Amino acid sequence: MRRFLIKLFSWEYWPMWLVYLPVSFYYFYLAGRAKSFFFFSASNPSIETGGMFFESKWKIFQLIPLQYLPSTLLVCENDTVEKIERNLQSAAMNFPLIAKPNRGERGWGVRKLNSKSELRAYRNQTQKEFIIQSYVDAPLEFSLFYYRNPSSSKGIISSLTLKKLLSVVGDGKASVRELILKNDRAYLQYKRLQQNPEIDFNCILESNEELVLVPYGNHVLGAMFVNYNHFIDATLTESFDKISKSINGFYFGRFDLRCPSFADLRNGTNISILELNGAGAEPAHIYDPSFSFFKAQKVIAQHYKMMFDAARENRERGVEYMSFEGFKSTRMEERNYKLNYFTT
Repeated sequence: MRRFLIKLFSWEYWPMWLVYLPVSFYYFYLAGRAKSFFFFSASNPSIETGGMFFESKWKIFQLIPLQYLPSTLLVCENDTVEKIERNLQSAAMNFPLIAKPNRGERGWGVRKLNSKSELRAYRNQTQKEFIIQSYVDAPLEFSLFYYRNPSSSKGIISSLTLKKLLSVVGDGKASVRELILKNDRAYLQYKRLQQNPEIDFNCILESNEELVLVPYGNHVLGAMFVNYNHFIDATLTESFDKISKSINGFYFGRFDLRCPSFADLRNGTNISILELNGAGAEPAHIYDPSFSFFKAQKVIAQHYKMMFDAARENRERGVEYMSFEGFKSTRMEERNYKLNYFTT
């Protein structure tokens, strides 16, 4: 009942189909104008499906200049643990590492690997390809949504979100388990957290001591998203104009990144792009706990229009929309991929 009430009165926890149901009618209107339900595929010509679903993260990383990426490796289907370790050594990559499926979204299949034994366990769980990245321990994690019309030299930043990692703060008396159960956001993740052997649930934290429970800023995994749109300015936009224009065929999507300071973010320096998401990305600031559901509908509709504008102009330049057969076969491939990704 507690879980039900938390989710009922906080729309950020509602199922995706319900969140997007009202605004979906506007999407159908835009699809009618485009004469294709799959117009999204032309919004980012260099990304599979425009980045709406089942796109290869590795192929996207190949588009991003290396200076903005943490060290990243692709593990192929037949790579043994020994070969992975050799590749890590050659790339000077050390633990901890982040492992994630090459194709997936919303934190699905993401693991933090702290040792060779955990790497071996992840390899044994799946024989499919996956990505390994160096864990970026920078103190700030942001999501930044960028849009640029293909014919324009300047873009806009439509969303800036600070991600606060799921954590609890000690009082010198309560155990970690008690702190989790007192915190609504952590309570919703309790079953998942119980599977993490690194968490000592009986530990009593010192007063004001913070314990990070989930080491990456994923909303599905409990991170709190804070609206930082009031920090968007000309300098930040100019910095990400430069970065985005260096990514061939990218016009609409969201950067998930970490950096040492807000000044670094603003100037586009010392940033590590963890992921670049295309047409399927959301303007993450709408999940700020203070953001209203109805205002979020308006923001999503605005982003649908941005995606439509980018796709339509690219279509005029000769980029084809995805066909129904292409959509159906890719969805089937995605379904089989996820069903068979983890073998144990």
